[in-house]
Amino acid sequence: MLSKKQLESLLTLAMKSKADFAEIFEEETKSESISMVNEDVEDINRTVRAGAGIRLYKGNSSVYGFTNEMDQASLEEIINDLRSAIGLEESGATVVLDEKTMAQNISPVEIDPFESEDEVKIGMVSQAIQGAREASEKIFKATAGLSSIRQEVQIANSDGLFKGDVRQRSRIRVSAFAKEGDNVQSSGAAPGASQGLEYFVGEHAPYEAGKEAARVAQVLLKAKKAPSGVMPVIIDNGFGGVIFHESCGHSLEATSVAKNMSVFAGKKGERIASAKVTAYDDGTMPGEWGSQNMDDEGNPQQKRVLIKDGVLTQYMIDRLNARRMNDVSSGSGRRESYKYEPTSRMSNTFIAPGTDKKEDMFKDIKFGLYCKSMGGGSVNPNTGEFNFGVNEGYLIENGKVTDPVIGAMLIGSGAEILKNIDMVSDDLALAQGMCGSVSGSVPTNVGQPAIRVSSITVGGTDHE
Repeated sequence: MLSKKQLESLLTLAMKSKADFAEIFEEETKSESISMVNEDVEDINRTVRAGAGIRLYKGNSSVYGFTNEMDQASLEEIINDLRSAIGLEESGATVVLDEKTMAQNISPVEIDPFESEDEVKIGMVSQAIQGAREASEKIFKATAGLSSIRQEVQIANSDGLFKGDVRQRSRIRVSAFAKEGDNVQSSGAAPGASQGLEYFVGEHAPYEAGKEAARVAQVLLKAKKAPSGVMPVIIDNGFGGVIFHESCGHSLEATSVAKNMSVFAGKKGERIASAKVTAYDDGTMPGEWGSQNMDDEGNPQQKRVLIKDGVLTQYMIDRLNARRMNDVSSGSGRRESYKYEPTSRMSNTFIAPGTDKKEDMFKDIKFGLYCKSMGGGSVNPNTGEFNFGVNEGYLIENGKVTDPVIGAMLIGSGAEILKNIDMVSDDLALAQGMCGSVSGSVPTNVGQPAIRVSSITVGGTDHE
């Protein structure tokens, strides 16, 4: 990492321009992945990534450059290119940095995967395979992997900020493939956290993840074609929250709000959802997958109340978009690596628990769909319109959960679904994912308790 003296010199050079702000983001990252197919180790991969990203602001505009060459001459060359792009000046402010401080670590690691023997980690991956293969003779193939990452960052800017942070995450992925005759189905599980190997004990044990992947794959073998139409839908907790994340969460990021390209732009203080809905983006949750000790601009992470009793209360805002919105940063600036300029991103985003009981949601539904787990889909962040696949779904008939179905899609918009939520249970759960946007792919948690949507369009494959 660059010294305080080096950073002050580089930032002072950057400010000899028409820029009114300059920042240097440094990163040194180690990552490791171990993968298996059935009982065979397929790959052990270790990588190191290091470099710096430099940006300059002039009013509401920015220029950005990055390099993995960390010598003084290379860094000065990048800065001079940025100065030329934003406008040169012969003089500028002399930057004096505060003494470096390290962000308080809210997610300590007990068993560091980078200090653990390969045999231990291979054994964990093998347990995930075993959990899937032992679940049923119908499971003919299982794949699994353990990934770990340790990222050290240092951030300095022309306001004098000088901070460091260490982030570490671990995740197990397992997929199970089931076969019955010519019918082949697959499903997966992927628990992870901002923790070390200690996370994979108890309910998050690799063997249990393998069993869960195999369970869903077997359900899909006997599933029938999903119906189509407008109907009530119950979306279960955990990864069901991907609907809120994609269709609503992205529309509450300043990345789109500041450009007036969000359906929720200009609606702060207005009711945008059912009074049953309160939603948070909370980057301060110890050990959670999407948590950080500070954001990628050096600001403290926050617990952001996005929606309170149906009313839009807060956006997720980074430094540059705070300027554009005449607002303040909410500690939401995130990036995949030094190669990306940060922007507003989610962390752990979820609908808060309600007071309804899950079992009561089904009672008055004559015909509907129960989405136990969600799959992939697509969304237009400008409008919030989405379509999402249902990974594990069941019919609801006369208040009872009946046959499993396959091929169901939920079709609608975030604004629509928020207003049609008429029941929210008390069983909040979070699930891990990777979220892609203009600043790269970052780890995020999605989550919710089980919710009931009174009316939504279901696209199915049963057209008889």
